[in-house]
Amino acid sequence: MEIDNIECVSSSDGVEDEEIQTSVASHNPGGMHHHPHVTHLHPYASSKPIINNSIPQTGIVPTSVHELLECPVCTNSMYPPIHQCHNGHTLCSTCKSRVHNRCPTCRQELGDIRCLALEKVAESLELPCKYYNLGCPEIFPYYSKLKHEAVCNFRPYNCPYAGSECSVTGDIPYLVAHLRDDHKVDMHTGCTFNHRYVKSNPREVENATWMLTVFHCFGQYFCLHFEAFQLGMAPVYMAFLRFMGDENEARNYSYSLEVGANGRKLIWEGTPRSIRDGHRKVRDSHDGLIIQRNMALFFSGGDRKELKLRVTGRIWKEQQNPDAGVCIPNLCS
Repeated sequence: MEIDNIECVSSSDGVEDEEIQTSVASHNPGGMHHHPHVTHLHPYASSKPIINNSIPQTGIVPTSVHELLECPVCTNSMYPPIHQCHNGHTLCSTCKSRVHNRCPTCRQELGDIRCLALEKVAESLELPCKYYNLGCPEIFPYYSKLKHEAVCNFRPYNCPYAGSECSVTGDIPYLVAHLRDDHKVDMHTGCTFNHRYVKSNPREVENATWMLTVFHCFGQYFCLHFEAFQLGMAPVYMAFLRFMGDENEARNYSYSLEVGANGRKLIWEGTPRSIRDGHRKVRDSHDGLIIQRNMALFFSGGDRKELKLRVTGRIWKEQQNPDAGVCIPNLCS
């Protein structure tokens, strides 16, 4: 794995601009990337990872009935069509093709027998969301439960780290601690930032060179991404912000990014995307500040052989004005 060194200077709310040497790794699906220096400016709480999402016993559905609706092969809840063998053993339609038409319990041929009685029983059931233990209070008819769980606001979040295919999931406090302790991501407190990115050879862009910084303000966490990647045949640089929470909460905040030099500047203003949207989805939608290589070299000045970009920005919370019916910005001090 080649390591591409980038110098990053960041400051936020009372913290002076200081030189920090950081490493930015090319896309590395096999491991974690570590920044050599991490400054902790705020005590971050953590909680336990999400390990067991099983449905608690609430008295709504007897355990025996729930077990009847559990596929013996994949252990997931069964939905129509529910199949059974001649001896009455059941399994889901997905697993029927996987067992080559043989009952996994008695090894008899399955055929095409539907267990209509069990399907009717399922129609009469109501179950709590499987994320009940994470705070979801909702109860659904059996056949509506699966659809809700796919979009439940209480479902765990995926790790927002972009440098590797990290499979860790959890709530926000747990992921913040995970980013800090396992990925060695820089943490900052404040709603303004000032970063300088320096790259020795800007004409060599591997897909993708990246950097991630986490900011804490307004009681929330935000992920600032900076990347270099190929867009068609030309390399581009991109910066964008993601909100560590759901999309409806993300809409309460706005941010701006600015880069410039030599009397010229580019400004981007928008709403941070939720980390529910994958990093690649946000990047490929170009929802952020995009700097073409020639413009980046122009901003760098000098002999144009070294990339020197200073990206500044701020985050603010939109407040609804009840008299005027419009949103007004609430800037942190």
